[in-house]
Amino acid sequence: MDLSEGLAEWTDWDGAAFGVGRSLSIFSESQTFTQVKGVFWTDNPLGNALHEVLLQLAAAGVLERREDPDEQFRWSVR
Repeated sequence: MDLSEGLAEWTDWDGAAFGVGRSLSIFSESQTFTQVKGVFWTDNPLGNALHEVLLQLAAAGVLERREDPDEQFRWSVR
């Protein structure tokens, strides 16, 4: 999955983290978000790390982040 295409529009943090996981081949293309949603909806090292990757990419200017209406990310358009 090309992350810039997958995050072209504002995406809730868990969907964005799933996209990061797919781009790193942590999740296969055949796995759906529903099959692995527990990774993002519970406190665990993998879900926490993927969220941290999003935050760091936003801090570096690669992604844009907004908190309202929910925490969301998109590829930076700059």
